[in-house]
Amino acid sequence: MGFFQRLKEGLRKTRGGFTEKVDQLVENTEQIDDEFYDELTDILILSDVGMEAAEDIIGKLRARVEEKNVTDGKAARAILKEIITEEMNIPRPVLHWPMVMFVVGVNGVGKTTTVGKLALRFQEIGHSVVLAAADTFRAAADEQLTVWAQRAGVPLIHGGNGADPASVVFDAIQAAKSRKTDLLIVDTAGRLHNKKNLMEELSKMRRIIDREYPEANMRCMLILDATTGQNGIQQAKQFKEAVEIGGIILTKLDGTAKGGIAIAIRRELNIPVWYIGVGEGIDDLQAFDAKEFADALFEEKGK
Repeated sequence: MGFFQRLKEGLRKTRGGFTEKVDQLVENTEQIDDEFYDELTDILILSDVGMEAAEDIIGKLRARVEEKNVTDGKAARAILKEIITEEMNIPRPVLHWPMVMFVVGVNGVGKTTTVGKLALRFQEIGHSVVLAAADTFRAAADEQLTVWAQRAGVPLIHGGNGADPASVVFDAIQAAKSRKTDLLIVDTAGRLHNKKNLMEELSKMRRIIDREYPEANMRCMLILDATTGQNGIQQAKQFKEAVEIGGIILTKLDGTAKGGIAIAIRRELNIPVWYIGVGEGIDDLQAFDAKEFADALFEEKGK
């Protein structure tokens, strides 16, 4: 299955929950009026785009429809796709090496699995990688990363269950520097219910990276589970209190009919989505592209 086909298949539930409703509205619309805009706003909100973002998108749609004297629902649909593409299009910064990818997120979002997929992805395109198992609270996290490290053929630095995460990060930095590694990926704990201790732990690890590896390009990546909807945005805001978030990895997008959360995240957080997960396979962690996302989401029936 090709790249676009995987993306399209991964958004199948969202197309059923969002795009088909838009298409049905377009087919039943004889004229573009307030009722059309109100129904479209409801569709956006029910797809987890969020109230503020939905109203802003509809406001832009109204303005462009009036400016272009559009009277056809299908033409309005095309403009909606154009606006959503623009909303999602925050350019990712150019990567510089060496780099530390500091991965955060609550338990259950697919964080450790995503770390493993990232390691394999970068290793396969020729970058040297070291993994750090700094989620020392869950023994399963260490075991998962061990499997991924073996699969990718990359070193794993870990301290065992209950070890000080900051000491694991320190040792991983020394290993990455001695090997002249391109990329160090740090898996962290996600015990958000123990917020104060977790945030202090993350801040401490971040300070060690800044102090011990100042030459590295630091990227803090937040993993969010698309199926949690608006709750994911609240998680992001809490993590931003402790660390500067440089990018979002949105997992399990294939498991929700409310893929509008991707739009809400961009709108509310003003942080680029770097990768999206649209399946369980290694190839289903895809670099996010706003145009391809919109093309897959709005693809017309029969194509």
